[in-house]
Amino acid sequence: IAHIYCNDVVGIVGENFTFPVEIDQRMVEIVWKKNKDKVAEREGENEPTYFGLLGYRSLLMEHGSLTIVNLEKDDAGTYELQYWDSEKDHYLNFVLVVLDFPDPKISCNTSDSELTLNCIAHFQESLNYTWKLSNDPHSYPGQELSIPLENVDITTKATCIIKFSQTERSSEISLIQCHP
Repeated sequence: IAHIYCNDVVGIVGENFTFPVEIDQRMVEIVWKKNKDKVAEREGENEPTYFGLLGYRSLLMEHGSLTIVNLEKDDAGTYELQYWDSEKDHYLNFVLVVLDFPDPKISCNTSDSELTLNCIAHFQESLNYTWKLSNDPHSYPGQELSIPLENVDITTKATCIIKFSQTERSSEISLIQCHP
């Protein structure tokens, strides 16, 4: 009987990506494949052997996980980890999606009492949004930031920072551009 497990994972172009493998038993033999083509293998205590173009940007870890350095769009696909624990074969399958990371866009609206800044980034996964104001040491979580009009200093710059995984991008707007 083989145990098969499948997991969808997301990586960002230019990042290093490690497949989330958590196996606590000893692996006698490990083989990683991408779309059925061998990427890396290790038998026992031997050094890993790497295959194909992806092999030049891959690193097989002791505990069986595979890291791909400097992800490219072409790295997307179905990956399979096959390992033998001296009793039976096990299979872990991953579908890797590789995404470009967007720059955020800032818009602003003014009402009678406040200035509202909005940060938008079109991305398939949920992002972590943070605001920083040039005249304030605090950072503010969220996609939207409201400032009472009486507190708006038109020399202030507002920066929206988006983060996913290890990558972050930011955009800045001067509040004078928003002031009525």
